[in-house]
Amino acid sequence: MQTAAGYGNVSRSYPWHTAIVATTFWVGEIFDPNAADGSQVYSTYDSSWEAHYGGCDGVSSQGGCQTEKRLAPDYFPQHMSPKENPFYLDLPFDDINNATAFRQRCNVEPWAKDPGYAGHCTDPNFSYMKNYWVRIKGTNGQTCYGQIQDAGPGQYHDATYVFGGSNSRPVNHRYGGAGMDVSPALNGCLGMKELNGDTDKLSWQFATKDNVPPGPWTKIVTTSGVLNQ
Repeated sequence: MQTAAGYGNVSRSYPWHTAIVATTFWVGEIFDPNAADGSQVYSTYDSSWEAHYGGCDGVSSQGGCQTEKRLAPDYFPQHMSPKENPFYLDLPFDDINNATAFRQRCNVEPWAKDPGYAGHCTDPNFSYMKNYWVRIKGTNGQTCYGQIQDAGPGQYHDATYVFGGSNSRPVNHRYGGAGMDVSPALNGCLGMKELNGDTDKLSWQFATKDNVPPGPWTKIVTTSGVLNQ
């Protein structure tokens, strides 16, 4: 059982990570069938992510799943009805399946001892990252919000970057040195120039309950916990 839809319950100030390269990923995408982390049919927190989400988060074509441009006002998928929040993202800290991150998590994740989170340090079926909210500023000056639903890109225990100060940079050198992946809904909301590229740069910070305003990102809020069976 996951807590509080990933909202931080304790008010605190998180640093901004600025000018971070971001790529776009989507539920149902398979970009490298030969890589252990090359499919978004599942996520590190949900072995049946595509099924639980409601299907391909884009356009199904010739047995594949392609992304699509998302439009205002809500940036929702045009060809399916999601069962979970289409405003999702990942960061390179897998606190379930990466042994280093699992061992570190209660020492590096700022909210690990907060109400609703405390007491789960050794629980392999509880993620402190899944569903947690992130505030993101886009290339268009827009601020949008999303929930963490996977880990990556390229690295899985980059605690120094993810939980460090504003000067911390991603260790990852793949995909243009990306420090996060965002969903098609966030891609559209943030005004990213490429539907599926590695040159857009965003700024982000973790968000607490009192600074996630109503918006298209709260139409459907994901509350499911770890679903790896």
